[in-house]
Amino acid sequence: MAVTQRRRGHPLLVTLPLAILALTAGCSATFLEEDDMILGALLGSSSPSSAAAKRGVGGANASGTRTRQGRYVLGWKEEIAAAAGRPELAAWLRGVRRRIHERPELAYEEVETSRLVRDELDAMGVPFRHPLARTGVVATLGTGRPPVVALRADMDALPIQGTVKLLFQPAEESGCGAKRMIEDGALEGVEAIFAVHVSHQHPTSIIGSRTGALLAGCGFFKAVIRGRDAPPPPEHHHQQRRQPAADPILAASSTIISLQSLVSREADPLDSQVVSVAVVNATTGDDSTDSHVVVLGGTFRAFSDASFYHLRRRIEEVIAAQSRVHGCAASVDFFEDESFYPPTVNDARMYGHVRRVATELLGAGSYRDVPAMMGAEDFSFYSQVVPAGFYYIGVRNETLGSVHTGHSPYFMIDEDVLPTGAAVHAAIAERFLADHASLIGGAASGDDMAEEQEL
Repeated sequence: MAVTQRRRGHPLLVTLPLAILALTAGCSATFLEEDDMILGALLGSSSPSSAAAKRGVGGANASGTRTRQGRYVLGWKEEIAAAAGRPELAAWLRGVRRRIHERPELAYEEVETSRLVRDELDAMGVPFRHPLARTGVVATLGTGRPPVVALRADMDALPIQGTVKLLFQPAEESGCGAKRMIEDGALEGVEAIFAVHVSHQHPTSIIGSRTGALLAGCGFFKAVIRGRDAPPPPEHHHQQRRQPAADPILAASSTIISLQSLVSREADPLDSQVVSVAVVNATTGDDSTDSHVVVLGGTFRAFSDASFYHLRRRIEEVIAAQSRVHGCAASVDFFEDESFYPPTVNDARMYGHVRRVATELLGAGSYRDVPAMMGAEDFSFYSQVVPAGFYYIGVRNETLGSVHTGHSPYFMIDEDVLPTGAAVHAAIAERFLADHASLIGGAASGDDMAEEQEL
């Protein structure tokens, strides 16, 4: 069941980047012959792209301009909407997603998925690097020169002045795949990165994000508390005297109480944090090496790096100190190479960029600010290295039964989201390169963040 759950949340994230390549490959005539891009020819007919126009992409919200000859030249919104509305693209997207879905693969075992991606890239003539992080792929579009932007889950639809890197990352659910991609050079030259994740909480094609902390940092810990054996009884058994012995169960009990007070007594009440002890296992057996051992397991979460790493340090201190008080020894493992994710924090300018592009492309009613969530994402590793923008795209469709969370065995998506997701992600990359100077020209200030919040 675990394999099925992992795959059910994954195909869209692989399919969207390939969709952008399809947009580019399938619409080269539209994108390259700028003088001949006539709005009426693409959006004024009964083509599927008219649905995009009805959502506010065309009409008063159009980004095109009229030439001196009276022709209407498509702007970036119309180009992307027209390409995304092609029925053959939607059919191809569904086909690719279902092929991936038929071959579920665990972390760092994405051999067939990686091969499918590389085959599609080869078919489109797109260069790529492989492997990164064992099974990862990084494809490159554009000139190869700065500025450079990365999309972890999508591809660009337009000719660009700059470079787009497409990061097909393995092991998102566990194994810190993003961290290993970075270690293998996936972000070399990258100045910003964006990612999309499906959400069952929002209707199909609704975009949602927020500035600052979006997802919590998440860590797990396992503590092993060991007692020591009592000395042998005195030679004269009639002397009734209590023998000293370290009790790991008593030490574990004190440790649990102290850990539970870390948030309630030490944390700022306005700074959401969680520490939970979820596993207690006291071994009992004839072997003296096993009969005095208690294992504690738990999780901790926080929305800022400072709070997250403070909790990690305090958890280790409490476990060690409480064990010593009761004459026991303790060791702690935080699984930092497997399941240790810092908070996912959206850069203020990248958040604003996502919001502006989504609003302009789909209309103001298609974007929502969302609350922060205690869930975690290994995209956080990217956000620690370069300015990042992480956002959701809704897949909720009660008629289809697309209402379950990504980790539910009943999870499914409304596949009508695929063309919209590809268009938005492509536009985010293309507009980033077009507006590069203003987005990367300086660090975001507090005023910038306040302004984005008021948009």
